[in-house]
Amino acid sequence: MAVKCLEIKDREVREKFKKIESFINSEHKLNDNQGMLMGVLHKTQEVFGYLPPEAMSLVSDRLGIPTAHIYGMATFYNYFTLKPRAKYQIFMCKGTACYVAGGGRVLEKLQETLGIGLGDMTPDHMFGLNITRCLGCCGLSPVMQINDDIYVRMGPEKVNAILDKYRKKETKKKKASR
Repeated sequence: MAVKCLEIKDREVREKFKKIESFINSEHKLNDNQGMLMGVLHKTQEVFGYLPPEAMSLVSDRLGIPTAHIYGMATFYNYFTLKPRAKYQIFMCKGTACYVAGGGRVLEKLQETLGIGLGDMTPDHMFGLNITRCLGCCGLSPVMQINDDIYVRMGPEKVNAILDKYRKKETKKKKASR
């Protein structure tokens, strides 16, 4: 499988596979392939942002663990994802306090503004939209989370300004990298 990785034309993807190979090699001295699997999957998702089939094949080949077992572990744990995620993951709380306080209206505004449904991401991969059952801020409901940022006392009228903050952040990054 290592040879296949080197044949990949996209230099960035090739570098990602090399990182996974390097991580496996550095951990391999433990001689506990089954015990290494969780750490290798975490590293793979950290590098790719998700667990692509080609990477899971590489892990299977290098650790000598059947791909079916790896898929089983990857689909059992909520942390792992088999599809790419957006850069900014939005989680709208749908717990009782948030729902009663108007979280549903905020969610509708997010869907309308982004033009996506739950579990989807925008075509530019900037925003993904999901729900969660509780963010532990019930007294400040409704609550929304974008990556590590928490927004409290949300209302539909706040959605555009918050999303624009992330769009501007990306625009600045693009301009700085030119």
